[in-house]
Amino acid sequence: MSVTEKNNTVAVWDPVVRYGHWALVAAFAVAYLSSEEDTGFPNALHVWAGYVTGGIVVFRIIWGFVGSPHARFRDFAYGPVAAMRYLWNLISGRARRYIGHSPAGAVMVFLLLFCLAGTVSTGIVAYGQQGHGLLAGIATTTAATLRSVPGEDDDADEVRVGQSGEREESAMSEAHGALANITLGLIVVHILGVLLASVRHRENLIAAMFSGQKRTGN
Repeated sequence: MSVTEKNNTVAVWDPVVRYGHWALVAAFAVAYLSSEEDTGFPNALHVWAGYVTGGIVVFRIIWGFVGSPHARFRDFAYGPVAAMRYLWNLISGRARRYIGHSPAGAVMVFLLLFCLAGTVSTGIVAYGQQGHGLLAGIATTTAATLRSVPGEDDDADEVRVGQSGEREESAMSEAHGALANITLGLIVVHILGVLLASVRHRENLIAAMFSGQKRTGN
């Protein structure tokens, strides 16, 4: 950890954390704002933004085990009780200042990574059920296998399989949309928390995520 004595700051967020953070913001924003085409299928921009989002999430999880000290999960392994206590103290103006993630910030990191991973995963599965994307081959093979199962009434079996596939596709699409909305809600809460902490601790946390530097004193 390098300390810049000239302006009394310390390097906290490494380039991977900073660039990954803002790239994730941009990728999720593009994916969320991309609407479906008239055909009911997601457009290419939405799909590729989702892939980028998933790639950044996977890389951030890996970096959480091998990255710089404040990027590692063990540096901010706080539980929900510690997070609630910190929030209460933050609102009342008595919260301790943390160089790395605060307990509330730590819980938010884990929640966002979990919801983003779930959003991308359900999106990939739903897209595959439509015959596109990374899981298209698996979905097509599974459907073909089910349709080839012999029965007393092959036509009736095919209708039942088709109806079952439509229900599964609809459920997965609904889960994808719900997780995306939950993620957006968490982002709003995250922004409000960052702004409140910036005021209470008299420190611009947004600027710190650009520069990677935070002041050393309390």
